[in-house]
Amino acid sequence: MSYDLAVWEGKRPSNDREAAEIHVALYEQYVDTDEETPPTPLIVEFVNMLLQRWPEVDDEDDNTPWSAAPLLSAARGPYIYFPMSWSRAEEASAFAVEIATRLGLNCYDPQLDQLRTPGPNQGT
Repeated sequence: MSYDLAVWEGKRPSNDREAAEIHVALYEQYVDTDEETPPTPLIVEFVNMLLQRWPEVDDEDDNTPWSAAPLLSAARGPYIYFPMSWSRAEEASAFAVEIATRLGLNCYDPQLDQLRTPGPNQGT
């Protein structure tokens, strides 16, 4: 079982409902298609910052929360929808939200149906 987050570039949604609508539209445009769109530089930077904290799984170390590798393969254009292990979701999603916010990106949690912001009482 995995825990997923969606992160994207763009104007900050005014509420959770708008964030959900944007997430669905971006998913359909960039993920639910046969067309490959390379990730934008800002999304690449976001992924690289995540991987600085927790590198992807290799033969020597499996201490990573990321459920997909390479993590960058989940990125398309200005959008990334990525899974993490349920057991590490609280810590990893909080870090992802922090990094997304620092970079001016939006972070949406489809499990909670809400736009995520850093701070207590957010996430799992």
